Amino acid sequence: MTVDWYIPEFGVIFRVKKKVFEKQTKYQKIEIYETEKFGKVLFIDGAVQSVEKGEESYHEVLVHPALFAHPSPERVLIIGGGEGATLREVLKHPVKEVKMVDIDEEMIKVAKEYLKFDRGAFEDERAELIIGDGLKYVKEEKGKYDVIIVDATDPGATSNPLYTEEFYSICYEKMNQESIFITQGGNCIFLTPEKLIEIYKMMKSVFDKVKIYTFPIVGLVAGWSFISGIKGNIEIEKNFPMREDIKLEYFNPEKQKCLFSLPLFFEKLLYTD
Repeated sequence: MTVDWYIPEFGVIFRVKKKVFEKQTKYQKIEIYETEKFGKVLFIDGAVQSVEKGEESYHEVLVHPALFAHPSPERVLIIGGGEGATLREVLKHPVKEVKMVDIDEEMIKVAKEYLKFDRGAFEDERAELIIGDGLKYVKEEKGKYDVIIVDATDPGATSNPLYTEEFYSICYEKMNQESIFITQGGNCIFLTPEKLIEIYKMMKSVFDKVKIYTFPIVGLVAGWSFISGIKGNIEIEKNFPMREDIKLEYFNPEKQKCLFSLPLFFEKLLYTD
């Protein structure tokens, strides 16, 4: 058995066949387990990151609401996303260029050897992989993007700089006039709503519009959160036609509007000063 504890009183348990890999890198502890039901499960610093049989439930919902909502996404920046699955989902769209910045080169190597969630995305000619610090990269970047996606670990020692008002402000400046920023919220809307509200308020002070959405993610606790920051007049809270050229297993753009329907208790917390 291995457990991902969300709070001291609650966690998610996996029945494990064997430990496949373990390494403490310069930035984080990486563990991969072979489980009874879900295939390989990736843990980083003791927390579940991806579940092989169902990882699409996270990566599709992180990526596609923004990519469907943007009228013509050409340049995309991914910060984090070491497994390569976020890159894979972005490349399903006819984008011209995707830059992926991850701080931990060891995570990329492990993902390629043991997980293979990228399914060839790292070799796509439209993709550029950059090993480096995400905050430093956006500070120095000269170009601008249509979509910025942050697929970082939950707020912690390494990823904390990616959950700050400073970072959001820099990203806003590196976005085109009509563009979308997406980050995983790093929190469960039911267990730790106060952390999610803190991130929401920081983003609200920067972006023209900020919208929270949730989706049931395989291997994670129910109510996992995502936050979108809009620059310009893009409408992300609406439905979009399904496209035959984009194969999906969990996310349905024809029901995208439903993602943004939040529990009443959370709306009261969110909109109460």
